[in-house]
Amino acid sequence: MDKANHIYQYSLLSALMEGVCEAGISVSKLLSRGNHGIGTFARMDGELILLDDTVYQLQADGGGGVREASMEDQIPYAVATNFSPTHTLVHQSLQSKLSIEEVLTAIAPQARNLFLSYRIKARFSSMTVRMVRGQQYPGQPLSELGDNQCISHYEDIEGTVVGFRTPVAWQGFSVSGHHLHFISSDCTRGGHVLDLRTDDATIYMAVASNVRIELPTSEEFNVAKLKVDDAGIKKVEG
Repeated sequence: MDKANHIYQYSLLSALMEGVCEAGISVSKLLSRGNHGIGTFARMDGELILLDDTVYQLQADGGGGVREASMEDQIPYAVATNFSPTHTLVHQSLQSKLSIEEVLTAIAPQARNLFLSYRIKARFSSMTVRMVRGQQYPGQPLSELGDNQCISHYEDIEGTVVGFRTPVAWQGFSVSGHHLHFISSDCTRGGHVLDLRTDDATIYMAVASNVRIELPTSEEFNVAKLKVDDAGIKKVEG
């Protein structure tokens, strides 16, 4: 496993935006890189969350089911770290997703241009998530899939948020700002977090200054016309 709090990323968000997601690394390889992560699966079939030693697929079909991924499942995009928190906050109120930035900045004001990884454990009074349904044809861009996403809203739900904050200048490499996924404590519900609310959260955080990127070598990746679609990323990943 990689060194504590070093970030590993496979592929680029810009590639995902262009529909480059036919294959990638295996679940077993991702687990060798960290114990905390987010991403997606081949053909963008649902959301991925890596929590401790398990990778879960958060599915759109069936109203948002969850399955434990197999070791051979393919991952075209993921961010992971061997998470070892250096800061912990207890009994923290978060009135919205936007509150996360305020809280983390107060903890580490010197890290504005660095990466942050964090976990939030709480009983959420409100949690809104979405799941991408997957490509309908090869090369379908994420911008199109966002128009057909499955959105679920939960109240009084206990679980864990796995998140990363990427500096603004890194848009397209990853999602600039906050990118976070949620899974319930009973591992039956989850998704990409659109908004949340809780009056009593425990927040674990670490600053990351070491980032390793592994790029695909496939023809699919190398013929793609990659660009930074700032507006598209904000629409789909907001």
